[in-house]
Amino acid sequence: MTTAGMVGLMASTGLDPDEVDELARDAQDGDRDALERLLAEVRPRVLNVCRGVLPHGPDAEDACQEALLSIATKIGQWRRTGRFTTWLHVVAVNSARTTYRRMKNQAVPADPQEVGPLDRPDPRTTSVIAGTRLDLLEAMEVLEREHPQYVEPLLLRDVYGMAYADIAALVGLPLGTVKAQIHHGRKLVRPLLRVSGG
Repeated sequence: MTTAGMVGLMASTGLDPDEVDELARDAQDGDRDALERLLAEVRPRVLNVCRGVLPHGPDAEDACQEALLSIATKIGQWRRTGRFTTWLHVVAVNSARTTYRRMKNQAVPADPQEVGPLDRPDPRTTSVIAGTRLDLLEAMEVLEREHPQYVEPLLLRDVYGMAYADIAALVGLPLGTVKAQIHHGRKLVRPLLRVSGG
């Protein structure tokens, strides 16, 4: 991406969904300028999705950059059957989860003698590795190992509030199947989540 393109990623022009779809089609057809404009347009949305999983700013920024790279290199995978932003949402969620996994694997356990008393982390400033939202992400990891078909619909519905019909269109399954997967996924995840002590 050019320097001008990277600078362009910092601002959004506020296109409506039809205009975003049109820009995505042009980018998918090989228009490099359209791709750079598209990435600039969707960056704030991608960052917000990543912040939903990784509330620590630098972690979310890392995931956002990875998601934008995935969008640029895999735009051909958007099937044009639904909104581009719906497809983009899944790419961003997957990028945030991949970033979490990478950070978890790279994390070095702290020496308990050097840490001092443990306070509840502030989710606005604390890395997910330091304890923020670990229960949800760990639950999703367990669910993905044991029942991977439930993870994506459950995240899209319960974490990001996407409509059932949009999820069904995105994953290519009947609406009733998606609702059943989400219901069953909730039942499996519920016992894995820690209850807050207040």
